[in-house]
Amino acid sequence: MSLYFNYLFILFKSQMQYRTSFWLLTIGQFLVPLSLFAGLYFLFERFGQIKGWDFYEVALCFAVIHMAFAISECFARGFDAFSSLVHNGDFDRVLVRPRSTIVQVLGSKFEFTRFGRLLQSVLVLVWALNNLAIEWSVIKAITLCLMIISGVSIFAGLFILAATLCFWTIQGLEVVNIFTDGGREMAQYPLNIYQKWVTRFFTFVIPFGTVNYLPLMYILGKSEGNDLLYMLTPVAGIVFLLPCLLVWHIGVRHYRSTGS
Repeated sequence: MSLYFNYLFILFKSQMQYRTSFWLLTIGQFLVPLSLFAGLYFLFERFGQIKGWDFYEVALCFAVIHMAFAISECFARGFDAFSSLVHNGDFDRVLVRPRSTIVQVLGSKFEFTRFGRLLQSVLVLVWALNNLAIEWSVIKAITLCLMIISGVSIFAGLFILAATLCFWTIQGLEVVNIFTDGGREMAQYPLNIYQKWVTRFFTFVIPFGTVNYLPLMYILGKSEGNDLLYMLTPVAGIVFLLPCLLVWHIGVRHYRSTGS
């Protein structure tokens, strides 16, 4: 892990060499999701509620998924930009170094400007929690933390799967954004507002439903049946990362240099 933190420190110093650009990009990252949240606000201003969910409940859902996305984009950006390493032949150098390929790719790129998006999500989270009558307990607080960790794991896993495809396609595939950017936009609302096949796919295949919908029902007191089951659903999002890492190792074994 010391190597990872060295990468972190070096890239932070390099980005801070252009501080004006850094802060402008950070402010931009703060404003982009703010416009999305404004759209959410005006939607509920017009309709009041969606399938039993009010504004502050959906705002909490919005905050959790955008917070998870911001963290994953900041710290797993190396996999999102991995195609350049394959295309330029730079992954060959990664393979000859006596360190994990995962750590090296993770450390190849950090997007610290994503802290602007993270700050906006934290503010929305605090605002939503202050306006919700939640009977807090230690278990519910742990569940909320697990929701964020689960979201980060799912997005990181999707970035890893997209990067693994580059071993065969060389260039990154934009179609993967359907599950990353598209998944983020979809999961900012409770899953039960969509058709059943969408809900099932994003619960049992790509488990975004375990990030905010199912555990959120437990936190808000809307769960029916076994509360323990709803509380533990974020673990499925964390487990989702494991097969993604397995697929990555399979891809590494099938890597053929581009010779660039």
